[in-house]
Amino acid sequence: MLALDHGTVRIGAAICDPTGTLCTPLPVIEPPEADAVAALVREREVERVVVGLPVHLSGEEGTQAALARAFVAELGEVIEIPVDTYDERLTSRMADVSRREGAGASRDSIAAAHLLEAYLMSLARKGEA
Repeated sequence: MLALDHGTVRIGAAICDPTGTLCTPLPVIEPPEADAVAALVREREVERVVVGLPVHLSGEEGTQAALARAFVAELGEVIEIPVDTYDERLTSRMADVSRREGAGASRDSIAAAHLLEAYLMSLARKGEA
């Protein structure tokens, strides 16, 4: 599974091992293009992609969420695996903490790793993992 922290300048990326136990940040994808993600999906034999959905703390979606949804639609045109969205609230703050604690990957990719961890936990709670 591949998680993406979509941005207009770059995309943070993280992948998990086949057991869904270990989430690892990957290098950022610059520029943020669906074809580059498709190449990564093929290279890493990804079975599902989850894209962070930037929702306001109030739960409302704004401009950034609309951009993320448009990117999900673009991905759907270039890859043939499921693409989900998942609430990414606070993942950037969590990434900042991780970096202060010594994580060496980019902030965007660390945020993607936190997103993937949260997504996997939600699947486990639903009994889907």
